[in-house]
Amino acid sequence: MTTLKSRIQNDLTAAIKERDELRAAALRMTLAAITTEEVAGKKARELSDGDVIEVIAREAKKRREAAEAFEQGGRREQAERERAEGEVLSAYLPEPLTDEELSALVAEAVAQAKADGAQGKAAVGAAMKILKPKVTGRAEGRRVAEEVQKALASG
Repeated sequence: MTTLKSRIQNDLTAAIKERDELRAAALRMTLAAITTEEVAGKKARELSDGDVIEVIAREAKKRREAAEAFEQGGRREQAERERAEGEVLSAYLPEPLTDEELSALVAEAVAQAKADGAQGKAAVGAAMKILKPKVTGRAEGRRVAEEVQKALASG
């Protein structure tokens, strides 16, 4: 069984051989972030594919934010490069959730959190805890949190 990390390493090797500088740079930075995550904390550990997806999602988000910043700063070429690197990384992420899919998952999680007795801010935390494994890499945390708060306010 090939792990996501080893797939990225193999793709990096292929990108280097093909002289695909953009892909190679994006994959190299992502592998560095994965390695940093593995050695962070008191003890080094091997990341699961789920953890690797979280790192990739974080790296892709950084690219989107950097592209926006470069665009606002009038540096169009740099913004395009950041977007292109983000596209390379998005190929390793699961399909993003549609608004309908996210709403359904949130409704389910909120109902479960309330059934477990959570109320107010505790219900937000409980629902987020339930949702995290289901939405990792498929929806940004801020988007999920806003949806949870809407659901709790309306229900």
